[in-house]
This record gives sequence, structure tokens and C-alpha cells, in this order.
Amino acid sequence: MTHILVADDHPLFREALRGALAPYFSDAIILESDGLDSTMQIMNQQRDIDLILLDLNMPGGEYFNGLITLKDAYPDTPIAVISASESTEIIAQVMSLGAQGFIPKSSATKDIANAIVRIKDGETWVPEEKKAELEVVNKELSELLRRFRELTPKQIQVLSFLRSGLMNKQIAHEMNVTEATIKAHISAILRKLEINTRTQAVLLMDKLQLS
Repeated sequence: MTHILVADDHPLFREALRGALAPYFSDAIILESDGLDSTMQIMNQQRDIDLILLDLNMPGGEYFNGLITLKDAYPDTPIAVISASESTEIIAQVMSLGAQGFIPKSSATKDIANAIVRIKDGETWVPEEKKAELEVVNKELSELLRRFRELTPKQIQVLSFLRSGLMNKQIAHEMNVTEATIKAHISAILRKLEINTRTQAVLLMDKLQLS
């Protein structure tokens, strides 16, 4: 029996996907979560999940944090990102960070079902029309991703606040920590990303199209 976890914060999409997949996976148990915390809770309780269908921008999962966290905690569980963000750069980043597949939300139901079967069988899957473009994504992107992957979830959260224009004191208030802790996080971020300023960190996030 196949166990699929749909991790997406839009209940209408989860319901639509469940209904669409039912004819193709009649024996499947489809579970749902609406954020990173609830996804991790289900994964901790259900050790037999065969595939996670992961939205990039659900709460707690922003800036690839959901994908990174899940891959670190459950490296043997296949993850297919299913997203409305379909740029070649986003797909390249997702695959570089360990996803087994990228499925556009605009895909036909039969294509989604086919992708799930292939990913569950150990293959990787991306849209056919994107394969040639992915091959020419430059090496700089891979290097940037390598550095970004060194960040902890807390450091990624700090980065997101930096990008929103918050000062250290404001970030400390939002995260309920001291300003000294935020300064330590920022120092670690700059060191890991091999940059010197907060502005460079924000520009790097823009370059990676983190949204």
C-alpha cells in the first residue's frame, strides 16, 4: 500500500490533488499537512511514508527550508516538489538540494500521477521541456547553493527578516531572542556564504530567486 504525504498550506489544493490522484492510486493512503511543523509531526509518527509532495512556500518551508529540513531528517524518503514557481532556476535549485522531482502545479493529472509513479520507483522526474534548459544552468548557481545549504533553519529565518528590511533589534523581537544572538547569526551567515555585508546577503537571495 502506498503512503503519500501532501504538504501544502492550501486546503483546496490538497483536496483537489487528493481527488485527482484517487483514480490512479486506488490503494493509496494520502495524508495531509499544512506547514513544516505538521509535516515533521506526521513524518515522526508515520515511518512508512513512500513519497512527500512538498509545496515550497508553506509556513516554515520558505527559502527552501522545508526541503532542506526534510531531506536532512529523512534522507531516504523521496520528495517531489510540487509548485506554481516553474522557472528553470527554481527547478535547478530544488534538484540540487536533493529533491527527486519537480512537478508544476499546472501539470495535467495524468502527468502528476506518472511523475509520482516514476519517483516512487527510484527515478528522478522533471518536465520534459525543462531538461535541456537545466543542462545549461551555470556552475555559479550550484556553488551558491552549496554555500546556502550550510545555513541552519534559524539562520535562514534571520535571512528572511533581513530581506524584509528589519533591523537586528526588530529581528530579535520577532524571534524572541537577544540582539546579541541575532548578531551572532548574521556573522555566521556572512562567513558561510563567503560574503561581507548584509546587503550582499540580500542580493544573493535575490539571485537565487528565493521567495
